[in-house]
Amino acid sequence: MDRFLEFFINHWMLTGLWLVIFAALFAYLQKKAGKTVGIHETTRLINHDGGLVLDIRDKKVFDKGHIVNAINIPLSKLEERISELGKNKNSPLIVVCQMGQQSGDAVKKLEAKGYPQVCKMTGGMTEWQSQGLPLVV
Repeated sequence: MDRFLEFFINHWMLTGLWLVIFAALFAYLQKKAGKTVGIHETTRLINHDGGLVLDIRDKKVFDKGHIVNAINIPLSKLEERISELGKNKNSPLIVVCQMGQQSGDAVKKLEAKGYPQVCKMTGGMTEWQSQGLPLVV
């Protein structure tokens, strides 16, 4: 540990550069991911604000269990099937995937198509299930 501290002191410019690069990478990834909401905010959006859940998992996985009234459009088909969401353009749209890692791409695509209230659910369906929240099979 003493050697690390000695290295940081002797090479403060290099250490500072690494911190700046790390901060820039973190900021870029945050911007790329879009707005995120947690489980509780998701349920509030669904129950009180008329939020709609867009499940971007494959149909087979979706059929094994999904959130009530969720619409299933796999991420690979989102571009061609985005018109199915047209009537819900002004209501909150929560994008859900399996673990919360792929939904950022869908959020960006939807924002580019003019959907103003799009967000992704952190943790995805894995988090939803671990919290014991209801699924429709």
